[in-house]
Amino acid sequence: MIKKSSYRRGMRIRIVDAFTDRPFHGNPAAVLLLDTGFPPDAWLQQVAVEMNLSETAFAHPLPPGGDADWALRWFTPAAEVDMCGHATLATAHVLATSGLATGLIRFSARCGVLTAETADDGTITMDFPTSSLTPVPAPAAVDHALGGPPILSVHDTADHIGDLLVELADEKTVRELEPDHAALRAFARRGVIVTAPAEDPSLGYDFVSRGFFPAFGIDEDPVTGSAHTALAPFWARRLGRTELTGLQGGARRGLVRVTLAGDRTLLTGRAVTVVDGELLAAPPGGGRAK
Repeated sequence: MIKKSSYRRGMRIRIVDAFTDRPFHGNPAAVLLLDTGFPPDAWLQQVAVEMNLSETAFAHPLPPGGDADWALRWFTPAAEVDMCGHATLATAHVLATSGLATGLIRFSARCGVLTAETADDGTITMDFPTSSLTPVPAPAAVDHALGGPPILSVHDTADHIGDLLVELADEKTVRELEPDHAALRAFARRGVIVTAPAEDPSLGYDFVSRGFFPAFGIDEDPVTGSAHTALAPFWARRLGRTELTGLQGGARRGLVRVTLAGDRTLLTGRAVTVVDGELLAAPPGGGRAK
């Protein structure tokens, strides 16, 4: 259900740390809620460049009675992307905490209709399409860019994700990886996700991962929600469970709870707003934000 709110003078913009309950952890995303319609793409890209975060989310309400409540788009500092988990979580968090929406929120995006729902304990669960996984040979260029660690398997993911999922031997190898970002930038895919089983599952997570997307202006993404739509089926098959928790990140980390439900994957996490301010550079023709 969409609720109306009063306007502010500037274009209100927030920075939200997603997949964490503490500031300066998880993955930060900027969120700009618009009154109606999207400004020109060039302006949206300029805002994303200015914010210089892995994603900036833009959303506006849709007329009632349709398949979705809000239109949602995501931009990295380099390009628009088809799917983004952490910025969707951040947007749902802003809508819920500002009173602009309650209950189940439906987003219309380039990858289809996505939903997000906030529970009483503050966690937000998103419903995303499960990625396909196609075994492929390890590209020599990727092996070289990763520094030559032992690679156990490589899988191609669905078009909306467009990553290579690379299985490494253990958690220590994933954590100590120092890839050649310039070499990865020349690789014609969205990015590379490396993963391994947790060394000690009693610590609260079942697998680890890191994500590298230099071709999209992001050397390393701390917590990539969309990648977990591929990590969920990958580890569900190996561990024999459909409910798992992943820990992603290098220096900055976050937790993603996943539930594999056939062709859909539920992603659950928390978020916290760390910046709430005004964007004074209005789009061509003016504009307001909620």
